[in-house]
Amino acid sequence: MTVNAAESTAAKATEEAAGAVTDERADLLAMLAQHRYFLRVTTRGLTDEQARQRTTVSELCLGGLIKHLTGGERAWTDFIVAGPSAIGDATAMTEADWQRRTDEFRLLPGETLAGVLEEYEEQARMTDELVAALPDLDASQPLPKAPWFEPGALWSARRVLLHLIAETAQHAGHADIIRESLDGAKTMG
Repeated sequence: MTVNAAESTAAKATEEAAGAVTDERADLLAMLAQHRYFLRVTTRGLTDEQARQRTTVSELCLGGLIKHLTGGERAWTDFIVAGPSAIGDATAMTEADWQRRTDEFRLLPGETLAGVLEEYEEQARMTDELVAALPDLDASQPLPKAPWFEPGALWSARRVLLHLIAETAQHAGHADIIRESLDGAKTMG
């Protein structure tokens, strides 16, 4: 697929995601939809085995990236609604908790690429619905305790959405590198 064709398809997905939303939310949803699209298209035509294959020195694989972004969207949208308890206190995590986080970056035996893509699509739909219905993008929640968060910091719904966009874009780039290393296919170029 050429970049122009990909951009056209991404633009269509963007319009559908934004729906009747006509304010800043439409821009946020459009950007998130575009980067979700680039991530998904990276997996086009792959088998489950290829989706779980590591092609670089990192632990990342294509199926794992999709699982990670699905879980991240779920956690952060829950945070918008419920606050820090939705994510939990990282300083209280057990070894089992850390193992679950590690497994989030892998396509485990019994998991399929089609299955994780379906879960990603469902989470994307729920995220888009939440964003469209938010009464106030400035509504803030305190961040949970974690060594990577500034103590006492607050994040608005807007900041969470910007974080999701940045995270999705970053991992779409990772996915492009993994895919090119896997079979030479280029998603974005």
